[in-house]
Amino acid sequence: MRFTPAARSFVAGLLVSNSAPHLATAVTGRRHLTPLAGRRSGPGVNLLWGAANLAGGLALLRASARAGQPGEAWDARLVAFEGGCLVFAAWMAVTERLFPMNHEGA
Repeated sequence: MRFTPAARSFVAGLLVSNSAPHLATAVTGRRHLTPLAGRRSGPGVNLLWGAANLAGGLALLRASARAGQPGEAWDARLVAFEGGCLVFAAWMAVTERLFPMNHEGA
């Protein structure tokens, strides 16, 4: 199954956005849920998971960009990438508010 460049860009946005909280967790020395070690994921695991998400997202974005000509302006692929970022951010904000897993509920 082949994905369109816009679909790859959207998933890239999801992955790049997911990397940010994990990399921030690694830098600050806190714990944050990952699929690798669950709720007890410390800074090292979060660094690994965040780096993997960032690398995967950037690789997908690069593959999507190769569908066009070098030097041309962005098209719908940029909107798809931004859409992936927005969907991830909204999903995290809502789920953390309703079901706090990564912070102390206030």
